[in-house]
Amino acid sequence: MRLNTLKPAVGSKTKKTRIGRGMGSGLGKTCGYGHKGQKARSGYSRKTGFEGGQMPLQRRTPKFGFTSLDTNSTAEIYLHDLNKIKAAKIDFAELKKNNLVKSCNKFAKVILSGNIDRAITLVGIKVTAGAKQAIEKAGGKIE
Repeated sequence: MRLNTLKPAVGSKTKKTRIGRGMGSGLGKTCGYGHKGQKARSGYSRKTGFEGGQMPLQRRTPKFGFTSLDTNSTAEIYLHDLNKIKAAKIDFAELKKNNLVKSCNKFAKVILSGNIDRAITLVGIKVTAGAKQAIEKAGGKIE
């Protein structure tokens, strides 16, 4: 194979259709726009989501509730993930260092999932009631 013998794959390059160049082209006379009407005129544009005067789907579906921008601010950390961290004292910076928290998270909360087999101290991290009980049972504490 040489660079001068390279060709595009068959069917990948199609010829541009020339509109309005006689009946033989297949797109003569009305050029594919049909007869009269708004769509046949120059300068025609339609609003996105327009459904011919019918109430658009975006407007007829009910809208309710509130979406907080703070939803991703708290990271959920499972109890068994804390076993992977070597440090005895765990704070938010330690969680970030061990890639348990994303950069967009501002807070962390430990959830009871799995178990912990050593005593750890949590500093400035929220804990569920079940996780707190499990940490204290293992000899750890929450500050």
